[in-house]
Amino acid sequence: MISAEGVGVRFLFDRQRRVITAGAARLRRIGSETWGLRGVSFTIDPGEGVALLGASGSGKTTLLRLLGGVYTPDEGRLSVGGRVGTLLSVEAGLLSLLTGRENALQLGVLAGLSRTQARAALERVKSRSRLDVYFERPVSSYSQGMRARLGFAVAEATGPQIVLLDEVHEAFDHEFRQVIEDCGRRIREQGGIIVAAGHDHAMLERLCDRALHLEHGAIHADGPIAPVRDAYLAASAAA
Repeated sequence: MISAEGVGVRFLFDRQRRVITAGAARLRRIGSETWGLRGVSFTIDPGEGVALLGASGSGKTTLLRLLGGVYTPDEGRLSVGGRVGTLLSVEAGLLSLLTGRENALQLGVLAGLSRTQARAALERVKSRSRLDVYFERPVSSYSQGMRARLGFAVAEATGPQIVLLDEVHEAFDHEFRQVIEDCGRRIREQGGIIVAAGHDHAMLERLCDRALHLEHGAIHADGPIAPVRDAYLAASAAA
């Protein structure tokens, strides 16, 4: 289960408009600040699939990174119950000089598996990623789609109860999108949660049954995916 109550995430900038941490802000003069999210409240129950809709800069990625533990809330309360599998960037955590197998082992351990568990999951990652001989080759030789497949296969193999996807599924070919949809369906049938952002609304509708429409870091609408999507597209066209 995921629960957010009045959650906010604040970004601080120095005089050169570079993002700085709150700790660094004590040592440097703050140039400005902005809220990536503010006053965000929602609950996601087991078995739900939720799509995040909104224009660039609306807060979708910030919210996903918050749910994935990359950010912590500056205000409000957030509870994320369950093992989280994330694919928030095609490049996230991948080291170009390591092979697909070596990256999968490292990412599995970083996701919370023991080295024994991570090794046991390697053949599943290889099968799910469909990289074949490239699994034993350096990631520097991979296309963007191949990197995305490896990242998703690792996220799925760690046995997540919550899966977070941020537009990276748009790097996948048609065949592998079907793998993602099948995986997402299984996770939800087992009581897991999918939260996904992207501009491929057809795929989001197959993965999710609910949508949050974000505007300027706040939730503008929350409901069944079809009417929320239609209203968002209509507003975008009229803007």
